[in-house]
Amino acid sequence: MDLRQLQTLIAVADTGSFAGAASRMNLTPSAIGQQIQSLEGEFGASLFDRRTRPRRLTAKGEELVRAARTVVQTMTEAKLAIAGGRTAGLLKFGAIRTVSMRLVPDAFARMRGLYGDLTFQLTVGMSESLMADVAAGHLDAALVAEHVGVPSSLTWSPVLQEPLVIAAPPDQAFRSDTSLLKDLPFIRYLTDVPLARQIETELSGLSVVPKDIVVANTMPAVVGMVQAGLGVAIVPRIALLHIQPDSVHQRAFCDGAVSRRLGLVQRQVSSRSEVLAQLRDAFSAMARAHGVAAEPMPVLGAEHAP
Repeated sequence: MDLRQLQTLIAVADTGSFAGAASRMNLTPSAIGQQIQSLEGEFGASLFDRRTRPRRLTAKGEELVRAARTVVQTMTEAKLAIAGGRTAGLLKFGAIRTVSMRLVPDAFARMRGLYGDLTFQLTVGMSESLMADVAAGHLDAALVAEHVGVPSSLTWSPVLQEPLVIAAPPDQAFRSDTSLLKDLPFIRYLTDVPLARQIETELSGLSVVPKDIVVANTMPAVVGMVQAGLGVAIVPRIALLHIQPDSVHQRAFCDGAVSRRLGLVQRQVSSRSEVLAQLRDAFSAMARAHGVAAEPMPVLGAEHAP
């Protein structure tokens, strides 16, 4: 087994075919097949289910691909360090949508000042799927919500804690929270993510039942509906960072008693631990600048899953 074989294995896993891997690796499909067969012979196990299209990894194949990604990344960074090179390469990062519009770009800009040769790939998605992608080695790290189970191979450390706010048209600022939710049409955030479930939980505990005028599955759409004067909504504070302050009236929901936390999830053993530590610091700095920094606490593994 050599590094080239591991790179080939990763290419087949990423592209789903020997032909796709051949194009990436600049080899023939038959050469790709020979390398995979060699790995299977060395480990004594089938790595791919050849009955499926695209090719699907077996359980043992998935385990080897995770290890291969770590080995390849470690060797790449070791070569740079020994040669006196700077930290470079592609940082594959995931984030939920509400932080992808402002906090993530600001943090990436800060990282470019530290690592001029580093490039980024951003995947925007739901916390659960991003967590799974980190565990599988498809992402180096992700910024995800609290209340998502952390597998034993990962750690989660909080970087942001923000209040949920009630957002309404500016001319309705005189109303109380109860009056806003009782008397104005409600714009409901409805999707299968922790934030939506948290909002629904808080609403269920109120003595009023909001009357929906719009149901939307993205937070920017919810905010846009409020800006258009359609009604009131409950949103996280950072969802309003990119808008004109006077376009929406906003104040802490329930006098600030309701908040959510976001944290950085990464593998417990990562070749990019130094870079990810700097990235976590960058997010913490951005959170402090916006007044939503999380309280310091130990990094969490599965036994302390939020």
